[in-house]
Amino acid sequence: MNKILPLLVLALIFSCSEPKINTADKAYFTTWEHYLGDPERTHFSNLDQIDTTNVSQLKLAWSYKSGGLQEGRTTQIQTSPLMIENVLYGVNAAIELFAINAKTGEEIWKFSPKTKDESGLGLNRGLNYWKSEGSAPSRIFFSSGPRLYAINLKTGQPISAFGNNGSIDLRDGLGRDPNKLSVVSNTPGAVFKNILIQGTRVGEGPGSSPGHIRAFNVLTGEILWTFHTIPQPGEFGYETWPAEAYKKVGGANSWPGMALDNEQGIVYIPTGSAAFDWYGGDREGSNLFANSLLALNANTGERIWHFQMVHHDIWDRDLPAPPNIVDIVRDGQTIPAVAQVTKSGHVFVFNRITGEPLFPIEEKSYPSSTLIGEKAFETQPLPLKPRPFARQILTEDDLYAPNRTAFVDDLVQGNENEGNPTVLEKFNSITSQGQFIPMDTTGVILFPGADGGAEWGGAAVDPRHGVMYVNANEMAWIIKMTEVGGDEEGASVGQSLAQIHCARCHGGDLQGLNGIPELQNVKLRLETDSIKSIIQKGRGAMPGMPNLSEEETNAITNFLMDIEEAKDHRVEKTKIDVPYSISSFARFKDDRGYPVIKPPWGTLNAIDLNTGEYLWTVPLGHEESLQDPNVPVSGLENYGGPVITKGGVLFIAATKDEKIRAFHMQTGKQLWEDQLPAGGYATPITYQIDGRQYLVISCGGGKMGTPSDDEYRAYALE
Repeated sequence: MNKILPLLVLALIFSCSEPKINTADKAYFTTWEHYLGDPERTHFSNLDQIDTTNVSQLKLAWSYKSGGLQEGRTTQIQTSPLMIENVLYGVNAAIELFAINAKTGEEIWKFSPKTKDESGLGLNRGLNYWKSEGSAPSRIFFSSGPRLYAINLKTGQPISAFGNNGSIDLRDGLGRDPNKLSVVSNTPGAVFKNILIQGTRVGEGPGSSPGHIRAFNVLTGEILWTFHTIPQPGEFGYETWPAEAYKKVGGANSWPGMALDNEQGIVYIPTGSAAFDWYGGDREGSNLFANSLLALNANTGERIWHFQMVHHDIWDRDLPAPPNIVDIVRDGQTIPAVAQVTKSGHVFVFNRITGEPLFPIEEKSYPSSTLIGEKAFETQPLPLKPRPFARQILTEDDLYAPNRTAFVDDLVQGNENEGNPTVLEKFNSITSQGQFIPMDTTGVILFPGADGGAEWGGAAVDPRHGVMYVNANEMAWIIKMTEVGGDEEGASVGQSLAQIHCARCHGGDLQGLNGIPELQNVKLRLETDSIKSIIQKGRGAMPGMPNLSEEETNAITNFLMDIEEAKDHRVEKTKIDVPYSISSFARFKDDRGYPVIKPPWGTLNAIDLNTGEYLWTVPLGHEESLQDPNVPVSGLENYGGPVITKGGVLFIAATKDEKIRAFHMQTGKQLWEDQLPAGGYATPITYQIDGRQYLVISCGGGKMGTPSDDEYRAYALE
């Protein structure tokens, strides 16, 4: 698929008079001192040594083995590093912070936090930098497990004056018992003056931690202000929840990062869904400020404006990436804008000062839920422009190989396909009606899938022209709910709790999903005490569940270990509080492992935000095992974002085929590619030292069944 406008039209767009954008003039673009390039999260660099005429000559300049691989465990590196004063700062697979010479890749120091194996959801996507103008040392803010560290740039050691001997516990100050909370921070927040504004990642099941936004003093770690994303009595939005929700409901957190308008002193914060994210019978209402873009006063945390993209989310439609701050031009007038991409494949664009939508938004009606106790919201907002960058409904005509055997992780294991339905038969047995159709116990197609059309890599915007570049996934998932306890009379406490807290990730029968290990035979791999510890503290990509009581932890452990337990009343209370759990949560594929939809399975898109029109769309990545003459480029599922440059080149890795590529920003034509040692599921950076421009990508692999690695790679012209 290639919808390229005539080159003359594109040339006129890119050569038109440029609005006054401060970002394009900032000197720090020879370095890379901010997550995603700048506080505005544009992903843009004004370097142009590498351009469309010479990018094909890029060669490997250096590589760095960062360490942290763990035998027998899948690890990832999703870090988009920083480059400050010729030193590159990144994070390895074991959540250790390192500093290396950005010109040669030679290691300078490494910091290994004590909390690195308590990380639960153990990923780090980037860092925050605060530059001192006084006697206090400049610092890197780095998160590991529940702790946020302030690290001296020069020594690699925690700065003792910050918090408790160099770190603060992100579980403190949330208004609940910190020992019962699971809180981490995978993505950097924003630094405004001497204020660090930080979101968190929390669990998504019942009993999860609240997702307050907090601001900390960069010198001391003291909390300066808190914004309650689940409003408390007397606060705006309190009436959109049940009266006691703020005491017990979790989530509504900001895990993907945020953008900052330094001149206006406004921070733009996207939030995720409330927990439990697939059933909201205990949280009737629209649930502000879950699934919202918040514009807050960076000094005080006061709300300036907000927009909620999903009312009463029961589809896990978190806002997946930081918004992009950019100016656009309408009728010759420059308008300050902020654009937010979504998992559903939409772009919402607002006047960033007033919150006024810059394209029409329709509140569309949707059906009610069939689940007991669930009251789905009657309408959902959809922008009329730009059109979605991912397909919105899976139809029979969209099926790629309808007569192949269906492969859904909870249907087919290995090659045992006999008796399983075809793709078409499976499709006809479940509901596929597009966005915001409530989940049921039969099965509903979520399209784009649970990881989103847009995901955490986010979009880039060219501050000179107002053009957005966004990579998208075209993947259908099947989501199915089940009553807790199922059809088995007298289900044990442990079985019911495992359905609620484990099946979401490990599958309805705990058979393993999406690369997550099965638990049916976990008793053959782990001892009882190890299972208890992992449930309580988490490990790797699994969050801990300290909110569970000792009795509940023991009950789950006993169930997994096949230890008999006494039946008691607690299962009845569990069934009342959380009547449903997920039994299917999986990509919909055929027996070859290919998505059931017709290619492309991943795309790269250029959208003119001034007009809302697409400039081009091309497939991103290729499944080389696909022998189909009608599909020269398949596109692939992808994780990680693009970087764009004044040289007219867009760089992106992200794809399952483990390559990094360069595209012409005006036409979408691929100009260069290189095979990486492992998947580059991160956003690249670019900087310049001694007149030479470098491109750096972390190659951690570990997603979509690809091998893990620990290498950072730098490319440059010879």
